Amino acid sequence: MKRRAAREKAFQVLFQMDINDVDPKEALDHVLENEKPDEFLSDLVFGVVEHKEDIDSRISEHLEKWTIQRLASVERTLLRIATYELFHGEEETPQGVIINEAVEIAHEYGDDKSGKFINGVLSKIIQ
Repeated sequence: MKRRAAREKAFQVLFQMDINDVDPKEALDHVLENEKPDEFLSDLVFGVVEHKEDIDSRISEHLEKWTIQRLASVERTLLRIATYELFHGEEETPQGVIINEAVEIAHEYGDDKSGKFINGVLSKIIQ
């Protein structure tokens, strides 16, 4: 599975978990329809779950007039994935690639302003 596809699948899994409060394994099975997840996808899903408190704290520090709970699930989920990758993921992935992928997925699943919002918050986080 290509990394873009893995990020999108991770988004679907984590979004489902955010909305329905389901177990990561169950959400993965549902999204993949019982296919075996690749290592990168598993790392994203279980990494976000494991580091959620740190990730949410980092995101919250860079939100103006918002709390993480008030964010739409699409934006919250994409920010969590990208923040995980930026601070806990593989070091060889350039920050620009991580941000760009999050913005592109936001354009696909969010509203007209989602990509710009994601880009703004992640740009603040990496400064």
